[in-house]
Amino acid sequence: MAHSLVLGCTILGINFNCAAPKGYWMNSEIVSKAKQLAPTTGVKIMQTDKPQDGVKNADIVYTDTWISMGDESERNKRLKAFMNYQVDQELMSLAKPDAIFMHDMPVSRGNEVTAEVIDSPYSVVFEQAENRLHVQKALLWWLIKEKSPAKRQGI
Repeated sequence: MAHSLVLGCTILGINFNCAAPKGYWMNSEIVSKAKQLAPTTGVKIMQTDKPQDGVKNADIVYTDTWISMGDESERNKRLKAFMNYQVDQELMSLAKPDAIFMHDMPVSRGNEVTAEVIDSPYSVVFEQAENRLHVQKALLWWLIKEKSPAKRQGI
């Protein structure tokens, strides 16, 4: 998710901070590409291993699952590495007062985020999930339409 977000934010002119343990930082080629684009939109990009620096004065605090599909064999290693990166009320308090919380789901409550944060009024995770659903439906419609026999026959 971080790779898509850093590129999207850079194109849209949104500053981007990424806090992660060293060894789990973004791909350097993608960061380099984003940094090449940054001067055209005036964006600042930062990677840090300090979660407090990553969320300080943020408009949006976004986290992802610590254990993605295919990473299950590293479960214990990842839980230990990311332990200090949990989004809790204390971390959220460093963001702007009107900051929102986002997560692309599925979420592992108690790992990447506390229930107190994900269930709060500033959490928009369900709206985010609904918007993703509509985008995915539109993409499926477009793909089906483009591959349909009628389209191939010029109808």
